Formats: sequence, C-alpha cells, structure tokens
Amino acid sequence: MSGKPVVLRETALRDIDEAVEHYLAEAGEAVALAFIDALEDARRQIGEQPGSGSPRYAHELDIPGLRLRSAGRFPYLVFYVEREAEIDVWRVLHGARDIPAWMREPREG
Repeated sequence: MSGKPVVLRETALRDIDEAVEHYLAEAGEAVALAFIDALEDARRQIGEQPGSGSPRYAHELDIPGLRLRSAGRFPYLVFYVEREAEIDVWRVLHGARDIPAWMREPREG
C-alpha cells in the first residue's frame, strides 16, 4: 500500500534529536536505534492510514485535523495534520509532557 509523503517540520526534527540524545545517554545505542525504528514504523503507518490517528487534542488546541499516533512501545506521540498532498508532522513529544503547552509554542508555516 502506498501512501502520502510524511514531512517533518523543524520542530519535530528537533524533538526527535533530543529524544535520541536522551536514549543514547541514558539507555544506550540499542535503545536509541529501537526508538528510531519505532518512529519509522509510526511514520509509515501515518502515511498509509492518516485518518487512523487519534484527534484527542484537535479541539482543545483549536487545530483542525490534528491527530496523534504513538511511537510503538516508546512513550512518544507523533502529532500531525493531513494535507492534500502530504502529512505535516508538527511535533514528536513525550506523552508525560504538558502537551497543550508544548503544542502552543510558536508555529511554523
């Protein structure tokens, strides 16, 4: 099954870099690589089935179409909006964070 391209914003890329650095420092290379694999699986699933993500924060944050998908066994959530030609990934955040506060940081594009 072929899907839409999944494009990561700079904020999402920074979120991922910070998480990988954390896993490298605290849990080692194997866990960091497993996290990257889990994100790649989530990215593939989002591209193939964008409507399957949870709209949990869309109304609270007043972001129409905002959805989230978990990063497998890791406590991270991938926040995205489906566009006509692509999937726009806004953030990749740890689920224990204050999600509304982190999502309200200055928006790109």
